[in-house]
Amino acid sequence: MSRCRTASFVLPAMGLSLLLSGVAVAEETSPYGFGHPATDAEIAAWNIDIGPTGIGLPPGRGTVQQGAAIYSNKCSACHGPTGVEGPQSQLVGGQGSLTTDKPIKTIGSFWPYATTLYDYVHRAMPLNAPQSLMPDEVYAVVAWLLHQNGIIPADAAIDAQTLPAVKMPNREGFVSDPRPDVLSR
Repeated sequence: MSRCRTASFVLPAMGLSLLLSGVAVAEETSPYGFGHPATDAEIAAWNIDIGPTGIGLPPGRGTVQQGAAIYSNKCSACHGPTGVEGPQSQLVGGQGSLTTDKPIKTIGSFWPYATTLYDYVHRAMPLNAPQSLMPDEVYAVVAWLLHQNGIIPADAAIDAQTLPAVKMPNREGFVSDPRPDVLSR
């Protein structure tokens, strides 16, 4: 019986000792014992945000006409043929509704920056294949949506220079964050 007690104590102690020695070796390569420091290429792949001033916008260009075709093919199933019908979020309309009992928050009524539209479409759309649209396609869809909301004319082209210059109807409807730790872009 004493042999069983010794074995039941020694084996877990040996296992714990081996485990701790393995952790010590792993900690030499990373603080948590797994993974590796991110490379510049890995960081660049995730650094896809677009600031209000247009910092981060890629080269490319899209027109309202091009955007109509891409929207019809990739977006209308969720947002309806004109951006109003759904079944997902309404993208078009809502101007003047924010102060009513039933505000309609759309691109044209609520969003303060046109660059945010590029950021969101690029990052999250289409829902079934996020980040699958090429920059020219994103610019084109953004152009079509801005036109549908009456913000840019039908013959407009959008790119990294023209998009930040688009003045959204609700641009002044937001206030700046005065906290010193908040970065503005």
